[in-house]
Amino acid sequence: MAAFGRQHSTGRNSGARGRSWQRTTPDSATLGIIGLICAVVGFFVLGIVLGPAAIVCGWLAMGRTWKGPHPIPPLVAVVLGAIDTLLAIIWLASATGTTTGLF
Repeated sequence: MAAFGRQHSTGRNSGARGRSWQRTTPDSATLGIIGLICAVVGFFVLGIVLGPAAIVCGWLAMGRTWKGPHPIPPLVAVVLGAIDTLLAIIWLASATGTTTGLF
């Protein structure tokens, strides 16, 4: 009968398959580049969606803090993402009507 809950040792770790570590989340450099791409593309299409995505990716790439030195791409992603979002909100507010708009 099989013993549930117990592992039989074969002398080596069969689950690792030669790897000593496993990456579960993207690293900060990748998130910074993704945020920068979202920010640049957000100037041309879907700024209301890609702007906040760039802010989130840049913020996560910076380690969720403003302290200490940071690489340039995450910081640029946060700033350009904020500009994208602001411009998209202004564009949507101005598209509501001729005289009833926000601006």
